[in-house]
Amino acid sequence: MAKIYHERQRLQFCLLHSLNNLFQDKDAFTKESLNSIAEKLVDDDPNKETWTPLSFLLKPHHNTLTGNYDVNVMIKALEGKGKSVVWHDKRSGASLIDLDDADTLMGIVLNVPVKRYGGLWRSRHWVVVRKINGVWYNLDSDLVAPQLFRDDDEVRGFLDQNLSLGGEVLLVNNA
Repeated sequence: MAKIYHERQRLQFCLLHSLNNLFQDKDAFTKESLNSIAEKLVDDDPNKETWTPLSFLLKPHHNTLTGNYDVNVMIKALEGKGKSVVWHDKRSGASLIDLDDADTLMGIVLNVPVKRYGGLWRSRHWVVVRKINGVWYNLDSDLVAPQLFRDDDEVRGFLDQNLSLGGEVLLVNNA
C-alpha cells in the first residue's frame, strides 16, 4: 500500500493543507503562492475596497498572518493546476455525486462550520476527501492521520452529514 500524504493543521492554513493533501504533494502549494493568488484577486477587483489601517492584516481573501483563505483563492489555485471546481447543489444531497468517475473527479473539498473554545470562536474549515489507489480517505488536516472510508456509502454519509450541518461540497474535477 502506498503511503498517504497528510499535512496537519497549523494556524488557519487549512486551505493550504487541504490542497496539498488533495494533490498528495507537500510542494503543490505554499503560503506564498496562495498569498500571491489572494493579492492578485484584490488587484483584479474593479470594486476594491479603500485602504484602512487593518488592511495590512485583514485582506479581502485571506488573513496575512494566519491564512484563512476564501473559496476564491481555492478556485484560482485549482484552475492554475488545470482543475475545475463545481459547487455541489446541497439540495440533492451526496447521492448524485458520481464517486466512481475517476477520470473526471479528482477529489472533494468541503467547507464546514466549526466551533472552538466552547463555541466562543466560530469559523469555517477546509476538508478534503480523496480516492487514492481505489480507496476513499478523509484527509482533514485536523485529524492525526487520514481516515479510511469503508465504501462509497460511508463517503456519501459523511458528505450528507456535513451538508446537513451547514457544510458546502465542492467537486474538484480534472479539467
